[in-house]
Amino acid sequence: MEMTERFCQGFRVDLPNGSTSVASDPMTEEKLRDDLRFYFMSPCEKYRTRRQLPWKLAVQIFKIFMITLQLILFGLNNQLVVSYKEENLMAFKNLFLKGYSGVDEDEYSISIYTKERVFDSLHYVLDQYAQLQNLSVGPISYAEENGEFSPMIICKKSYKRGDVQPSEDVYDIEAQLEIVCLTVDPNSILTWRMNNASFFELDFYRLVGIEITFALEGINLQTVRSHELPDCCTFFVKIDFDNSCHSGKMKLSLGFDAVSSLCKNWRISGTAQKNTLYLLIFDGFVILVCLISAILCTRSIILAVKLLQRFSSFCLDNYNHKVCEEDQREFLNGWYVLVIISDVMAIIGSILKMEIQAKSLTNYDVCSILLGTSTLMVWVGVIRYLGYFEKYNVLILTMRAALPKVLRFCCCAGMIYLGYTFCGWIVLGPYHEKFEDLSRVAECLFSLVNGDDMFATFAQFEQKNTMVWLFSRVYLYSFISLFIYMVLSLFIALITDAYETIKGYQTTGFPMTELHWFLKGQKECFPLQGQEEMEPEMVQPSGLLCCCQRNPKDDTIVLIS
Repeated sequence: MEMTERFCQGFRVDLPNGSTSVASDPMTEEKLRDDLRFYFMSPCEKYRTRRQLPWKLAVQIFKIFMITLQLILFGLNNQLVVSYKEENLMAFKNLFLKGYSGVDEDEYSISIYTKERVFDSLHYVLDQYAQLQNLSVGPISYAEENGEFSPMIICKKSYKRGDVQPSEDVYDIEAQLEIVCLTVDPNSILTWRMNNASFFELDFYRLVGIEITFALEGINLQTVRSHELPDCCTFFVKIDFDNSCHSGKMKLSLGFDAVSSLCKNWRISGTAQKNTLYLLIFDGFVILVCLISAILCTRSIILAVKLLQRFSSFCLDNYNHKVCEEDQREFLNGWYVLVIISDVMAIIGSILKMEIQAKSLTNYDVCSILLGTSTLMVWVGVIRYLGYFEKYNVLILTMRAALPKVLRFCCCAGMIYLGYTFCGWIVLGPYHEKFEDLSRVAECLFSLVNGDDMFATFAQFEQKNTMVWLFSRVYLYSFISLFIYMVLSLFIALITDAYETIKGYQTTGFPMTELHWFLKGQKECFPLQGQEEMEPEMVQPSGLLCCCQRNPKDDTIVLIS
């Protein structure tokens, strides 16, 4: 018997010529069609059809309000913590760094060029540390361990052996480092300095660096104004004299790690403790709302999988045909996956926020990332509901249609971009501060693509090396011309083409697939009455419920409108 070959996204079906379908139960088919139609309806259409209240929509709207309010409250509290740490860092630099101007030079605070300044800076740190409580205007004191002050630790790093004579081009260095550390009690610094005078006999040609570390404690009282319990902070301060370059320039820097904890003995009058309890209850309510949202979305995904199984079974049983991949993807609603991910992140972030509120945890960064990302996803998820309105739907469908082409285009353009990044770093890095490391080169080139700081980038190249200067001109002119006039233009053209395609579909109708024809109530699908009126690339002729064959050259977008 003659066989007819049909193909669907790589799936092949061999059917006898003239065969259409196996007899099916009309009631079962109509019930499946009704369930599919109902699944693809908007919340308002579901309410008008079956009077089903849009619970998911109501939960999502309420969740947006709750999560945004939670983020604002956490952000205001986080601002107090960040400002407290930044101002303490500035205070410590002014207290312990001699000659600090209030502005860091680069990644370090001060540059030292003479031996006398090195010794003065070392003794200045010790003197300021000894009389800290009489100097600082803030509630700062020495950290304590087991009822005693935590000592200051001074470590001197130097090459184990060395002899350098630049005038004779002679050096003898043993690369292995030796580290000598001493502890200093804040109450006996003057006596300690006299007993350890030899420690300050420095061989600068061997010296790699001096590191001073100590711990201080403070209380962030500004949170009282926000009706919250104050934070007790421990600052692990580190002062570094960096001479690793041996260039005649020693870099002096100060930094610290701050750890917040619950104050041991505290007493406060007012509403701070009550407000903390209210915030914990509010966070618990947010967790409950997110949990309900995740359950409803998971239930919708399970329902979609069951509907897909029913539809696939129906096609196999009645038409001996497998549902094509394009229609299978219509059942996977990416918005539900996005909502579930945002709910999980919001729940974890809320738990961490409750721990921070109770002073059990101090990691604000992880909590901020989770809450911020979940809020971003929640607001992005609103686009799904705007898509039910035709004017807003154009934007959403254009983004969805252009995304695959844009990603492929970015992969190709990214190869050229990486080539320019590596080339600029290795050639121009020694002559321009914007090209000193790979990350800064990438940032500089991205700014140039967007037309930012162009003239300044050109002007900062000095003509110390004529060949490099000429190369920099060719490099910058070629990059700007290529990416602004060609790459960006093609990028915009891809999006414009997708927009025109969607506008055309909204006028003439979207491409029809087997799922569309089934929802319209067509049993035989192709050929159909009025088929000749449709565009050839919109519907492929077939003798049964067919798959969505598409012309790959056109990249026609198949969407459920």
